[in-house]
Amino acid sequence: MIETFNPTTGELVATYQEHTVDDIARFAEQAHDRYLEWRLSTYAERAVYLMRIADLLEERADEFAGMMAVEMGKPVKAGSGEAKKCAWVCRHYAENAERYLADQTIATERTASFTTYVPLGVILAVMPWNFPLWQVFRFAAPALMAGNGVLMKHASNVTGTALAIGNVIDDAGIPEGLFRVLVAGSDKVGDALAHPRVVAATLTGSSAAGAAVASRAGALLKKTVLELGGSDPYLVLDDADLDLAANVCAASRLINGGQSCIAAKRFIVLDSVYEPFVVKLAAAMSARKMGDPLDEDTDIGPQARVDLRDDLHRQVTASIAAGAELVLGGEVPPGPGAFYPATILKGVTRDMPIFNEETFGPVAAVTSVPDEEAAIAAANDSVFGLGAAVFTRDLDRGQRIAATRLEAGSCFVNAGVASDPRLPFGGIKQSGYGRELADAGIREFVNLKTVVVA
Repeated sequence: MIETFNPTTGELVATYQEHTVDDIARFAEQAHDRYLEWRLSTYAERAVYLMRIADLLEERADEFAGMMAVEMGKPVKAGSGEAKKCAWVCRHYAENAERYLADQTIATERTASFTTYVPLGVILAVMPWNFPLWQVFRFAAPALMAGNGVLMKHASNVTGTALAIGNVIDDAGIPEGLFRVLVAGSDKVGDALAHPRVVAATLTGSSAAGAAVASRAGALLKKTVLELGGSDPYLVLDDADLDLAANVCAASRLINGGQSCIAAKRFIVLDSVYEPFVVKLAAAMSARKMGDPLDEDTDIGPQARVDLRDDLHRQVTASIAAGAELVLGGEVPPGPGAFYPATILKGVTRDMPIFNEETFGPVAAVTSVPDEEAAIAAANDSVFGLGAAVFTRDLDRGQRIAATRLEAGSCFVNAGVASDPRLPFGGIKQSGYGRELADAGIREFVNLKTVVVA
């Protein structure tokens, strides 16, 4: 049985019967059968379904927001926006998939030579709880438009949201069984991946989970795309607009209660602007309201689970014990729920947990450095490489650093790292491999086939 709990109150939300290994095998066969038909449909025919899904996501945005608030603590005003962003990615691929996957003629001495993209088959998607809608649709929209089938194993604590996603896809008229929600724990991921009808997998989650799936998939010679953890550095240079930097950094650190792989986590600040930046960051972060995620005025809800909150607090206390200075927050509030306040530690060094580990919560680690070269070195001193940002009034300087010096999959200048259906998204190092979104995302799970006519 799978049980879900409300992280605001600690109360049981619902209990679900798990699918068995035999169920999963049957679903894989059904998805393969539907795929054999779906792959022969045209892009225009598939686009009709994706547009319907987009409409339903917008119609049910408030319903989804309430589910996510109850299951994983996301404030409702953020949850509604997440549903609408998912509608955007569905429409984006409905409108652009055919162009992204167009045949390419290659001049040779043959009568005809060209490349074409064809779908692979049934893809296993292992999805996380932190963005229960967005993480699914940024994969599912291109996968379905490319002609594939999907088995989706969501995080157990958002099982209700997962089933609601399945309802949207079914209600849009997608062939029954082409997209199937698996109600199962992590222990059944290996069984699903090993099924002969499953040809590849995508996972968004921790580095440990990614390594486990990649290892199993490698032994089976099945392709994977992994979007894993991050410890995104934000560089604040000596010529930065500090008001802009502080506001953007606060917003990025606190998005989704800090529970985002691409949330700002390490703030690396030049000595000349270090103290004033800390003051401005503290003002911006302390202005955000923590409370019931069902309240429209709430900015920061609870952490998704008490054990995750407690591990975050361990990272904070261990870093303070190692010499970090507490500026804001840092104490577990009394009462029920998995709440943790907006927290800032300054004087952070590379040997502290909040510098060298991923902090999945509203905790900002501020480090001072003497110059630009030291800032770049500190930013790259991480096993992760998902996102990064740099703040400077000199746009040429910022672009140079972002493009050529920072080791990350996405680098922003004077803005927080964010995903966009039009732009490729993914990481390097222990943040994973492969890309989602844009043209790169839809080409991950297709066969780039070469065709030659003598």
